[in-house]
Order: sequence, then structure tokens, then C-alpha cells
Amino acid sequence: MIEYAFYILLFLMPVAAFFYASVGHGGASSYLMLLTLFNFAPEQIRPTALMLNIVVSFIAFASYRRTCEFKKDIFIPLVIFSIPAAYIGGTILVDAYLYKKILGVLLIFPALRFLNVFPVAEETVLNRKWWMISIIGLSIGFVSGLIGIGGGIILSPILLMAGWANVKETAALSALFIFLNSISGFIGSNAIDVTIDPQLWMLMPLTIGGGALGAYFGANKFNPKVLKQLLAAVLIIASVKFLIG
Repeated sequence: MIEYAFYILLFLMPVAAFFYASVGHGGASSYLMLLTLFNFAPEQIRPTALMLNIVVSFIAFASYRRTCEFKKDIFIPLVIFSIPAAYIGGTILVDAYLYKKILGVLLIFPALRFLNVFPVAEETVLNRKWWMISIIGLSIGFVSGLIGIGGGIILSPILLMAGWANVKETAALSALFIFLNSISGFIGSNAIDVTIDPQLWMLMPLTIGGGALGAYFGANKFNPKVLKQLLAAVLIIASVKFLIG
């Protein structure tokens, strides 16, 4: 990679981690986007994003867990089905062209999340059934493993719009959901055998540090509205680039 481009990435990765962790996410979709845009090898992108996702999402969970009730009745049926599905998805190698199209669609979710487009129901809108949660977990888990994300960008809007959890409960649930799915997808993809570019190892400490700060401030009612809108704009632009490119 050209040196100046790497310095740009050294800045962008921690910033992305900061804002994702501030809402209880691991940030994998942004890592995938950035590493793809900066032309890293496709076989290295997914394991790198998953490793970062595992650490950042766990930090986010630790920060949010202390601020709210953790809804085990939602979480347990979710992960019972999502973890094996993420493993299966991780074993599948997606064609590079199709991968970019799927990623382009998925980037729309965090962009809308940062723009607060998804309504937060004050009360339960959809009565929760165990089979609903199981299907949600199975579907999100498979897509997570396939692409190399944790699935929080899809899970969060569902929980908020259905009125099954408030904002902080959703952040805590999503963070742990992402953590476990990322581990499962990582194992399924045999990512442990992939040789990671030294530049990617250099990115990791700063990115994790950005995520730790974002989780701390997010759990303490930090709401940088303008900056989140800017990040949403970047995600939308990248999404369009992947979909029409």
C-alpha cells in the first residue's frame, strides 16, 4: 500500500471503531468497507475484520452491561441458532463480485442506524415468540459468517423497532451477539491459518483503542450527532460504490 494511503487508514479505522462501539457494535462492516476500498487482499480482509470485531464488541458489551438490564430471554434463543449458522456461513467462500454487492447492501443498515432512521418503540409493537427470535438468529448468523461481520447492524434495528429492548439494552445484546458470532465465523472460515499482512497488524491496536473509547463514551450518553451523520454519509457513498461498481 502507498504510504500516505496507509496513514489515512490509520486514522479512519479507529474513528470507525469509535462510532460503531458507541452504539454497541463491533464495526466489522466498516472495517470490511475500508480494507476493500484500500485494496487489501480479499482473503485477509474477512479474518482481520472478525478479529477486530471480537475485541471491540466485547469491550462494548463490558461498557454497556453495567448500564442496563441484560435480557437473557431474548439473547439465549438468538445465539443458540446464530452461532452454528455463523460457523456454516464462515465455511463458504463468496465470489468477490457477489461479496461486494452483499456488503454494499449491508452498509445501508449502519448508515440508517447512525441517522436514527429506525424508530425506537416505547412499548412492544410485536409480541415476541421463541420461533421469531430463533429465525432471526439463524438468518443473521448465517449472513454474519458469510460476509465476516457479527450481525449487530441487522439485529439492532429489529430489536428497537419491535420494542423488545430499549437503546442501551439493544446495545448490550447486540455487542455480545456480535462477539459470539464473530468467534464462530472466524473458526468456520479457518481464518487462523491465514497469513495477515504486517500493515494490518499495525492497524489493530489503534482500531481497538478507538473502539474502547467509543464504548466508554457511548455507554455514558455521548451522542456526537453531526459526526455520526458524516459517518453515515461515508457508509452510503461506499454502499453505492459497491453496488454499482
